[in-house]
Amino acid sequence: MPSFVTHLEAAIDGTRLAHDQLQTTHQGRPLWVRYDLDAVAAAVTPADVAARPPTLWRYRELLPVERDDNVVTLGEGMSPLLPCPRLGAALGLERLWIKDESQLPTGSFKSRGLCMAVSRAKELGARRLAIPTAGNAGGALAAYAARAGLASFVFMPADTPVVNRIEAALYGAKVFLIDGLITDCGQVVQRGTEPMGWFDVSTLKEPYRIEGKKTMGLELAEQLGWRLPDAIFYPTGGGTGLIGMWKAFAELGHLGWIDAQRPRMFACQSDGCAPIVRAFEAGARFAEPFPDPHTAASGLRVPKAVGDFMILDAVRESGGRALAAPEASLLDWTRRACALEGVALCPEAAACVAALADAVASGEITADAEVVVFNTGAAQKYVEALDVPLPRLGKDDDIDWASLAD
Repeated sequence: MPSFVTHLEAAIDGTRLAHDQLQTTHQGRPLWVRYDLDAVAAAVTPADVAARPPTLWRYRELLPVERDDNVVTLGEGMSPLLPCPRLGAALGLERLWIKDESQLPTGSFKSRGLCMAVSRAKELGARRLAIPTAGNAGGALAAYAARAGLASFVFMPADTPVVNRIEAALYGAKVFLIDGLITDCGQVVQRGTEPMGWFDVSTLKEPYRIEGKKTMGLELAEQLGWRLPDAIFYPTGGGTGLIGMWKAFAELGHLGWIDAQRPRMFACQSDGCAPIVRAFEAGARFAEPFPDPHTAASGLRVPKAVGDFMILDAVRESGGRALAAPEASLLDWTRRACALEGVALCPEAAACVAALADAVASGEITADAEVVVFNTGAAQKYVEALDVPLPRLGKDDDIDWASLAD
């Protein structure tokens, strides 16, 4: 299949860069992948896409990998869009959906970004890959690097959830724990780039994770019959998914596959780490580092996002907002959502539910609005945060059966 990529473009000032070599950032800020969208429109239709296998690679004309034999895949994509009437009723909403990324190969939406980054890095000649991570990205990189036959190096804060630590090591990565935050891990990766010869696949430090994450928006539009909802509530740490979806909607609009209606984008954080919310409320385009970040939602513990201005631009262009959920409410909403709908909601997505509850209560989101919440990972990966004491019964105990339902 031919590639329709034309060039890379610096998000900060529009500088045009070559796409046929490994690139990182321009002036320390991210790059966009640009396509010949008129040629794409002439080459493929929504009906063509619908006839393809149900993975994210069905959108190949809007993806950057040039040769099919460089595609590194574990079958990722087409995560279900689940109606959630009971959770919706609890929130006061008539039309609530959860796009459940927990069902992807490595249990989170990170499969999308890392499959694309690893595929393109392999295609452009990288042999070692490195990443800083506070959660699911490390396991995803390790899995896709293993699939591609590449070496991977993962640097994690020492208090990263144990499942994430085990997962990355299980897939064969060299895993190191750092006494610090994800930003400190990022500095280690940066320092090691020259002596170790690895390619840095940190969030937005290379251009292709956006392209993988944007497939969430492509899928959502297709699953809704090539239209978009009224609002999207998205858990925002590094923000690649929100940025990618907004890019996807622009590309679909250019192709004529969707109309001009766009969802309001809500970037949701915990009030324990809310740099984007602070910048939004201050009217700033760039976010200041958040002091003393803490949250049970490890994916939201990003005190400074390199793509902060891209997140804020998308939120403002959409007419949305950046919202901070009370940290104390996250685990309660996680458990409530799991119990009401059987969806393995992660604490990051619970921040969206908590923020959505406040938005409905304030009238910012009306009862008849169609809302999509992205569940970016599986609850099972947060065993330390979600562990609960359970009653124990002896095998020969006299059991008060009536009391079991209380």
